[in-house]
Amino acid sequence: MCKTFLFYIGQYINNVVENNLKKGTLMAITRDKKQALVAKMKDAFKDAKSVAFAQYAGLSVADLQELRAAARAADVQIIVVKNRLVRVAMGDSSNYKDTDTSALEGQLLYAFSSDDEVMASKVLDTFAKTHSDLKLAGGFSAEGAALAEAEVKALASLPSKDQLIAEVVAQLLSPVHDVTNALSGNLHSLLDGVEAKAN
Repeated sequence: MCKTFLFYIGQYINNVVENNLKKGTLMAITRDKKQALVAKMKDAFKDAKSVAFAQYAGLSVADLQELRAAARAADVQIIVVKNRLVRVAMGDSSNYKDTDTSALEGQLLYAFSSDDEVMASKVLDTFAKTHSDLKLAGGFSAEGAALAEAEVKALASLPSKDQLIAEVVAQLLSPVHDVTNALSGNLHSLLDGVEAKAN
């Protein structure tokens, strides 16, 4: 009975391993896949105006999908990749080859923004407020400077590029609105006076 039991356990384990190998879940990443990931990271670093990274251990797949959706809406790219491959990509980049990478420890995801200097930090910080398993760990500026967690949080608190543009436009339009309101008030007074004389 014991041999039969062990036989069936062995068969079960072989089936599980074969199924996982077919799905690719037990296989190591091939050299070609690593090179493709490094190339993708190099492109992301080249185009980035800001990079933020966070520890994501404990997040579910659904949480990561929600984060990616929020990031897409803000034109931020989220990439989950091994830190060693990030270091290789940074070493091949002219802006990042001398950057301190000592903060790249543990399971990290990387947020890249090619349009806005604060948006990558803002997306991760906003998501971390509702998901405690996501912890900001640091970032990099477009010039290649390493940013500490506190600096990334400070960036996240700044208004986005679109918000700043809207504030400047509102300030520029403020005198125009004041003049039109003043002229409108004077015109109403004149019309009220004319109407009073006509009666």
